[in-house]
Amino acid sequence: MQCLPPTTLITGGAGFIGSHLAQLLASQGQRLLIIDDLSTGRTANLTALPAGSATFIHARLSDALTRQPSLLDGVREVYHLAATVGVGRVIDDPAAMIRNNIHETASLLDACDGRGVTLLLASSSEVYGPSEAMPLSEEAQLLFGPTTSPRWSYGMTKALDEHLALAHHARGGLRAVVARLFNTIGPRQVGQYGMVVPRFVRAAVEGRDIEVHGDGQQTRSFCDVRDVTAAMTALVGGARCHGKVFNVGSDDEITIDELADRVIALAASPSRKRHVPYEQVYGPAFEDPRRRVPDLSRIRRAIGYSPRHTLSDTLTELVALARREKPVAIPNA
Repeated sequence: MQCLPPTTLITGGAGFIGSHLAQLLASQGQRLLIIDDLSTGRTANLTALPAGSATFIHARLSDALTRQPSLLDGVREVYHLAATVGVGRVIDDPAAMIRNNIHETASLLDACDGRGVTLLLASSSEVYGPSEAMPLSEEAQLLFGPTTSPRWSYGMTKALDEHLALAHHARGGLRAVVARLFNTIGPRQVGQYGMVVPRFVRAAVEGRDIEVHGDGQQTRSFCDVRDVTAAMTALVGGARCHGKVFNVGSDDEITIDELADRVIALAASPSRKRHVPYEQVYGPAFEDPRRRVPDLSRIRRAIGYSPRHTLSDTLTELVALARREKPVAIPNA
């Protein structure tokens, strides 16, 4: 039997969100090409894929595209998730993050240009910076802090990535859609790079103090990864969505203190909350938005978006998984 070429590329496909997306697309019968440098992803995340459904390349994206100019032959859909992620990694080496996020996206867009490809760029709510104009709308003015604070550099790179993708779309080189993701959570996410939910869940299951950064009154809106990936595929499949930007997440807002309390209750844990100043964790002059909640009216109109998983549902599942799993050590990039 002839092996058919991949039709869908997922960059960063061995990561938390990418692996869930790969699982969804494979279940729909799509043939996948997955490229990941495994700086934060893991091949173990891909074990649930059906045999023969995916070709995996362990490489930096730009290197793979340079070495194999024909790599994208036959590819019709691209999900670009590869990026430096996690507040900890951004603070540790902002220069490396900036180079990686912008260079890799530019390389991919150039490679896709003129191929008739539909591309989804996974952007971030970080593009909104410290804006207080809630709920955050896709057409709102973006607000960034000073360049002396590396905290905002990640959001700036994602905003530039959006500009690049939309410029290629406007020029007619590809069909692009931007998904601004808000605090995605679910199985396979790890807390090593600052993600709050897996940190809280692991601490609660082990009975350790839950470390809450700041005063705990900052709010976030958490959405299950399976709702996020379903929305991403719907955006790619909707021709009227191309050339536009969409918030993807939940608008169910919760304080970080309340999140810790809920995790402790669901885990029936003896853990206690311990508040730690931001500067003790991330260094002096660290800033963090007090609120972060999306306006979802655009995506609701476009694809009838409505998350199916509640926060409590996802947290309950994560607590159960954490009780069965040993902590996973991931090497530093």
